[in-house]
Parts: sequence; C-alpha cells; structure tokens
Amino acid sequence: QRARSQFAQAVADLAARPQSIDTLRSAGVVCLLRPLLLDVVPSIRQTTALALGRLADYDAEMAEAVVKAGILPQLICSLPEENRYYKKAAAFVLRAVAKHSPQLAQAVVQSGALETLVICLEDFDPGVKEGASWGLGYIARHNPELSQAVVDAGAVPLLVLCIQEPEIALKRIAASTLSDISKHSPELAQTVVDAGAIAHLAQMIPNPDAKLKRQVLSALSQIAKHSVDLAELVVEAEIFPVVLTCLKDSDEYVKKNGATLIREIAKHTPELSQLIVNSGGVAAVVDCIGSCRGTVRLPGIMTLGYVAAHSENLSMAVIVSKGIPPLCLCLVEEHEDHIKAAAAWALGQIGRHTTEHARHVAVANVLPTLLDIFVDPRSSEDLRTKASTFKALKNILQKCTYLPALEPLLHEAPPSIMKHIIGQFSKVLPHDNKARRLFVTTGGLKKVQEIKAEPGSLLQEYINTINNCYPEEIVR
Repeated sequence: QRARSQFAQAVADLAARPQSIDTLRSAGVVCLLRPLLLDVVPSIRQTTALALGRLADYDAEMAEAVVKAGILPQLICSLPEENRYYKKAAAFVLRAVAKHSPQLAQAVVQSGALETLVICLEDFDPGVKEGASWGLGYIARHNPELSQAVVDAGAVPLLVLCIQEPEIALKRIAASTLSDISKHSPELAQTVVDAGAIAHLAQMIPNPDAKLKRQVLSALSQIAKHSVDLAELVVEAEIFPVVLTCLKDSDEYVKKNGATLIREIAKHTPELSQLIVNSGGVAAVVDCIGSCRGTVRLPGIMTLGYVAAHSENLSMAVIVSKGIPPLCLCLVEEHEDHIKAAAAWALGQIGRHTTEHARHVAVANVLPTLLDIFVDPRSSEDLRTKASTFKALKNILQKCTYLPALEPLLHEAPPSIMKHIIGQFSKVLPHDNKARRLFVTTGGLKKVQEIKAEPGSLLQEYINTINNCYPEEIVR
C-alpha cells in the first residue's frame, strides 16, 4: 500500500513539472496509473486522479492517451460514492481532457461524464461544485452541439443556483460557464435567460471582486449579442447606469468587458442606443477610450460607431460627447491595424449623415490622417480597401463641403479618392464667391488642371463644372 501511494504521489509531483512530461509519456505512465484508480485505498485513488489530471492538462496528446486508456468511464463509475477530494480530482481530469478540442470534449460527453458533473453541482462542498462547473464550461465552450448537451443534462438551473452561493470562486466559475453556454446561439442564450440568470448576474456588477465582474459582464454580453429581445431583457435588469462604473475600473478586463456589453446592446436598434446616450453611456465610453491603450479600446470604438450609425441625432450625440478627438488619437497612436480600422469605420459612421456631421469630422483634421493610412504601403489590405479607410473617406467626403479641409488633400490623394474630393468642389464653388477666390490663390485650380481624367467620365464632368466657374484666361 505504501509503495502504491508513493508511486501515485511521485507521478503527481512529476506531472506538475513541464520538463518531466515527455519522460513520463515515453514510460507509458497513463497505463501504469489506470489500475490505481480502482485501488481500495481512497487516498491512492485521489492522488492517481490528480496525477492523471495534471498529465491530461499538459497537452492534447496526453489527454488523448487518457481517453484511449479507457480511464474516463472508470473515473466516473464510482464517483457519486466517493469523498469530496476524489470528486474534485475527477472533475479536474474531465476538465483537463475536455479543454483541448471539441473531439476530446465529445469523448468526455460519451463517457457519461455530464450526468456525473451535474450531480456534483448539487454537492454540499463548494469546491466540488466549482470543479464540476469548470468541467461543464470547458465542454460547452467548444461548439453549439456540446453546449446543447450540457443544457440537456440539466446543468443551467443548478449553475444559476451556484452564482447565488456565498463563495466568490464558485460564483466566478459558474458565471463563466453560463457565458460559455450562452455564446453560441440565441436558443442557448434563451435557456440561460429562462433559468432566471440575468437578474442574478446584473446584481453582481457592483461586486468589488474584479475577476467576478469580468465573468458577469462577459455572460451578460454573450446573452445580449444575439437579438434585440435578449438585449432588451438585459437592459430591463437595470444594468444602466451601474455598468458605466466598470469603464473606470482599474482592471483592464473589467473595462473591456464592460465596454463590450455596452457595444452588444448599442448595435441592435436606435432605441437601445438612445437609452445608452440618455444614461450618460456615450460620454463614459469616450472617457474610457481616452484613458486606455490597445485592444481594451476596441469595444468602446465600436460602440461609438454603432451608436453614430443609427441616426443623425445619435451621431450628433457622439459629436457633442467629444467622441471625435479620441477616435482620431486611435488612428495615430495605435499600431494594430484592426484597431485603426475600427476607428476609421467609426469616424465614417459619424461623418456620413449630413454636411454638418462631416464638417465636425473634417475640422478635427481627420481626413489627412485617414488619407495617410490609405496610401501607406505598410497598411494591411483590409485597412486600405474593403472595410475601413477607403469607405470612411468616401462616407465623409460625400457629405463634406468644408473646403479648407478638402484642399490639402488635392495635392496627395490617389485617383480613387480624388473623384470624391473634386465632386465636392464642383458642388460648392459655383455658389460661393469667396471659396472661388481662395481656390485660385491656394493653387487648387492649378492642381485641377493637372488631373488627367477620361473624356466623358464623371471626374471630367466635375472638372468642367469647376472650370466653368472662372473666366477662360484664369483657367489657362
């Protein structure tokens, strides 16, 4: 007995060190541990389960070996009768196997583990509940089918009970698992809602524990993202204005998840965006973007874009909340193309409504920055074309009649952009005497004569319209 105990303990200790794993692997250690799972001594069964969990946790190959050795059915056959230490260790093995891939998670489900894990959610020991909740989350996160299997096993109502327990660690894991279940589809999110999760999650937003707040905000985001109805249910739980305090949190992930939740609500309808504006949400998001760097900014940037996209009034609310300057800063300060792309998209959404909106964007000196990114050969294909800078420039230029902002672009814009700039001049110059004079003295008219346009093209029409504003000798 002592030898068996020492062996299991030695392997468990070695399995905790990454440098020992390959040696253990080549020694075929999984098959050596297998008989010890059925040992008569409870402490040996426990230590063996712990060793197997650590091995399976290391990489997919070790997890595969645990499955192939037929250990999972053996692990769970006697689980309900075991003590809490064994239950925790067994839940750790199941979680360690399930985390690596959908195929391994499926193997855990096929071994009959779901029913056992759900029984463990009702255990009196919070550590056992935590282990079970964690295991279910690792299964559910892979895809809708596995998530549905977790729901069908009856886990959701018990997870909602777990988030009401006093232990912070249990609350965290249960909220995380509800998030993993909700993320895949509206139907799965609805099962979480039907179990009454939203009200309990919303009550925990002010909790001082940062890790818990992260999970709570994530779960609410995963519910709200799917549909207008689900987003409205989240809003009805009175998350505003309390969720705005998360945007000032010292924890970066709390900030990011708080902004993500607001984004998932803002994207659906003008009414939901208006509600965010009314609660002071846009100003809070603007402050948040200004006070952080990197990917933490991204959901906030997207929120401003979604709000502004809905209507002229909502776009003006973003402008009034001083949303343009921090978005411009993102274009200049950020190195990641996808963050620049999001900022460009948001500015395009703000500027596309009316000449007044476009003027606000132009006055902030956004156009030269967008143009620089557009013509910079180091910018990614995505940033230059389809999505962002080109579209943003086009959106703003089609409404922009503020000529002082357009004129500098005449000297460096490529043909694809030039057409839109010249188009705006051809609209404004025929009706504005002062602008016509300035256009000559700043060299704009001279620049127009240098543009080679296809005869009969739209660009040629614009140029003719501009030239017709002036006497022939001036044009010459």
